[in-house]
Amino acid sequence: MVERRFPNPKELLPLMQFKKLELDGKKRRLQGALTIDDLRTIAKRRTPKAAFDYTDGSAEGEISLGRARQAFRDIEFHPSILRDVSKLDTTTQILGGTSAMPFGIAPTGFTRLMQTEGEIAGAGAAGAAGIPFTLSTLGTSSIESVKAANPNGRNWFQLYVMRDREISYGLVERAKAAGFDTLMFTVDTPVAGARLRDKRNGFSIPPQLTAGTIINAIPRPWWWYDFLTTPPLEFASLSSTGGTVGELIDSAMDPSIDFADLETIRGMWPGKIVVKGVQNLADSKRLADLGVDGILLSNHGGRQLDRAPIPFHLLPDVAREVGGDVEVMVDTGIMDGADIVASIALGAKFTLIGRAYLYGLMAGGRAGVDRTISILSEQVVRTMKLLEVASIDELTPAHVTQLQRLAPRAVSAQTAAVAEKAASRKAPARKPAASTPAITKTAEKKVEATPADA
Repeated sequence: MVERRFPNPKELLPLMQFKKLELDGKKRRLQGALTIDDLRTIAKRRTPKAAFDYTDGSAEGEISLGRARQAFRDIEFHPSILRDVSKLDTTTQILGGTSAMPFGIAPTGFTRLMQTEGEIAGAGAAGAAGIPFTLSTLGTSSIESVKAANPNGRNWFQLYVMRDREISYGLVERAKAAGFDTLMFTVDTPVAGARLRDKRNGFSIPPQLTAGTIINAIPRPWWWYDFLTTPPLEFASLSSTGGTVGELIDSAMDPSIDFADLETIRGMWPGKIVVKGVQNLADSKRLADLGVDGILLSNHGGRQLDRAPIPFHLLPDVAREVGGDVEVMVDTGIMDGADIVASIALGAKFTLIGRAYLYGLMAGGRAGVDRTISILSEQVVRTMKLLEVASIDELTPAHVTQLQRLAPRAVSAQTAAVAEKAASRKAPARKPAASTPAITKTAEKKVEATPADA
């Protein structure tokens, strides 16, 4: 029988330690954020709907983004046991330099509309963490100001080829003069994707006041205060603004961009060059043959072609086929350090985060970006220790299985015959018999894949 007695206050006191109250509201918010999704929740509460939806949304039905995130959920880790992970090395070599973590900050456009500190906060936080920062052609801070914010860190520049080529060439020269070490030549934006949230919200550059935006601004006065009392947005590549994001992109981008443009830019750029927006194995092989330094498997965060390939699913085949010749990176859908670890294990040399960085920025400016990096870094370290690998180099495909949710339907004999006939008409010099087995073999491999190679 349990003996009961009156509580002794002296004995209770050590058991009733009250948590120290944090008076700084921003610190309190950010300390309470344990995941990137927590930061997203704070960001949504603190940012006007149009600006938040521009960051959070993607193209059309937003299927590509949903599939990309689901692909990271659909993995199974395979940990080892009884290995010493008391000392962990998360550093990695990428594009001729070092990164303290296997991820960096991706290029994002119109960033100061999300939160007024914009790219300066991102570059400063990246520099402090020892990871690369990438500035977008459609960024809202200048090349030179980003360099000033991250003077000793690694700065990369993402390039769109504009209708006015001289604008693009000028940006390349400025990035070179500022000491940026890597150029990301972007190939997935001949026109803007249909970002329906932006159209429904009437999101424009600069923001236009409507009854809806005024009502939405009432509980978020700090955002408007910051926006109206800080220097106006600066666009390195847009000579004029006024219109939706899609309209601005369509007016600036050139759908005639081709491999000749890539060669021209390569001739101008002395550092490393990465092709961003690669979405199939054939293009990966061609770029490797051309001798680019890196390829970034990306569907632009689901913001361009909806139902585009899932970069994380492309990764194993591309890494196996060309990883020895070119540095393969991946983005889209990364929301957890475990996503980063899985990508590295399946052959990526590096990963990039976009929305995760912007959620932190909207949640708390520079301190919020620091929190994003801290959350992801802690998750990377914990995941590696639980897998019992002591360094990035120890991660291999044996540590991860991609579970299969979406599998292509097998190609019927009739469909294969039609494809063979069409191929023979288009390319009469090619042996007709080669088409059918290739199609059938690919379909069978994907449908019947075992968990080990799915």
